[in-house]
Amino acid sequence: MPPDVTGYDRAMPKTSTTKQNDILARFTELGHEALNRLSDMPGGSKFVDMMNESKTRLDEMQKKLRGLDELEKRVAKLEKQVAATAKPAPKRKRPAARKPAAPKPPPA
Repeated sequence: MPPDVTGYDRAMPKTSTTKQNDILARFTELGHEALNRLSDMPGGSKFVDMMNESKTRLDEMQKKLRGLDELEKRVAKLEKQVAATAKPAPKRKRPAARKPAAPKPPPA
């Protein structure tokens, strides 16, 4: 009797993963070769140096941007503290309206 066709073949993912790894390995090797050839070209070494420098600059910028989040939190906290301690300006009280003088009783 032939094997069950509807069943799951556990060997199948292994073969596709292996093929994928082979393709990625080849692609990585080709990338390394291309970078080596690029540095041999006139002006290519300057380009490679510029790319390495830009990577360093991007790393530094990311560190600074992460620090900005903490500063924003601190500023928000301080603003809340200032708002809580600040007292509103005292309201001026209007003097009470004067009542008209009581009429004098007529002389008798």
